[in-house]
Amino acid sequence: MPLHNDMVEYVTAVIGGQLFGVPIARVQDVFVPDRCTPVPLAPPEVAGLLNVRGRILTVVDMRKRLDVARKDGGNRQLALGVELNGESYGLLIDQVGEVLRVAAGSREDAPINLDRRLAQVCPGVHRLDGKLMLVLDLDRVLELGPAARTARAGTMN
Repeated sequence: MPLHNDMVEYVTAVIGGQLFGVPIARVQDVFVPDRCTPVPLAPPEVAGLLNVRGRILTVVDMRKRLDVARKDGGNRQLALGVELNGESYGLLIDQVGEVLRVAAGSREDAPINLDRRLAQVCPGVHRLDGKLMLVLDLDRVLELGPAARTARAGTMN
């Protein structure tokens, strides 16, 4: 019997009522976004730019990026600070949860009936007590260029 002692840690986040996991090694900080400056002609999921402790972050509205509706009545959003290829981003989320430690071997492929847009950015899931945590692939989530927008527009048909 193989041993699966390897553990992975995720920062959990709720977006539109769905639980997501972001690999903890990719999260730099969690903060309350303040005074986001809109960017003309940016993709709709780009909420704007934000200065956080001297760093300029591109703020991505994860509800728009994942095409999920708000499920709760709260107005306050939080942001996860992440980095990709030397660029800093703030991912707008509805709630931040706990740091969750799970066995690496418990990760499963995304279910075949998962919405195609989510399946593109969530290649795996972990089954938790009555919940499904979708694992976010930040490299895919942050593909905001024209090719990514064209690809996403094609999946909306």
